[in-house]
Amino acid sequence: MEQRLSGVVLGVDDLERAKQFYTALGWDAASQEDGIAAFNIMGAMTVSLFPWTGVAAEIGLTMDEFQKQSTMMAHNVRSREDVDATLAQAEAAGAKIIKPAVEVFWGGYSGYFQDPDGHYWEVAHNPFSPLGPKGGFQWNGGDGAL
Repeated sequence: MEQRLSGVVLGVDDLERAKQFYTALGWDAASQEDGIAAFNIMGAMTVSLFPWTGVAAEIGLTMDEFQKQSTMMAHNVRSREDVDATLAQAEAAGAKIIKPAVEVFWGGYSGYFQDPDGHYWEVAHNPFSPLGPKGGFQWNGGDGAL
């Protein structure tokens, strides 16, 4: 298996509400078909929104067998000010701020929000892993091509 993550599927209660939330964050939907909304994001990856019932059915489980799970994603930005601005944008779009941005033990600056379906997002500035020229993030800066 090649070392790659091609996409993340977020289970949602209300597809249209979830799509509106991510659109309010400035994301552009690449597609909405068959009950799934997809957003192509930097780094050749897709984030898809899919109703929880569809996620369970896709796996082959009934809703009684299936457990909704919280997932935490990380969104790295170029500066501390961008952390604050992104958290404010998320809150204005309907997110709940879980932890306001603070300096963290590892030397960065981050805060957390929860989207309308309960998924957690960290918004962070990591001075040890700056974003590449195209806005890509890799731990320790990677090769700098992204």
